[in-house]
Amino acid sequence: MKAAIKFFLYMGLIMIILYTSGCFYNNDAGSGKMKEEIITLEQPDCAPTNEATLPVIADTTEKTKVVLYFADDNGNLVAERREIPKVVGIARRTMQELCRGPQNSAISPTLPAGTELLDINIRDGLCTVNFSKQLITAHSGGSAMENQTVYSIVNTLTQFRTVERVQIQVDGRIVDSIAGHIDVSVPLARNSDIINSL
Repeated sequence: MKAAIKFFLYMGLIMIILYTSGCFYNNDAGSGKMKEEIITLEQPDCAPTNEATLPVIADTTEKTKVVLYFADDNGNLVAERREIPKVVGIARRTMQELCRGPQNSAISPTLPAGTELLDINIRDGLCTVNFSKQLITAHSGGSAMENQTVYSIVNTLTQFRTVERVQIQVDGRIVDSIAGHIDVSVPLARNSDIINSL
């Protein structure tokens, strides 16, 4: 009788152990499945962002109006008003625009093709502006054209309150003239007599 009771106790204990093990196994498996589902759901958030879906940020750069002087067919200068970004060093940006030439097809460039602005400095009312050698080597010559070249630079720069006179340099050096007719070895003041209106 005692042997039978022991047998049933052992069998009951074994079944409890097996049942308990099975429950733990199922819980682990279930947890693993849940983790897999969570990972699957989170993956789209990690996908690379398509730049096409990003919001477009408008250009809010402030603009300012400047005056550039270009050549007409009568040996005079004509003012072309242009809107450019308002930046620190507005005189430098304005000279770069002068190098690019006019937007109006009725007037002509005053600086030879290939001329580049190398440097510009303003101190005590004097603006020293330095151009590449093309200002001389590529110039077409003639006193009228030289006059237009010189005073397109001077008049464009003296529109700014901080500039009273302009010293032109080429490759970092002061030169006697650009094409042999006008002395540019000294600072020059504005010449309003050469300005014409369209």
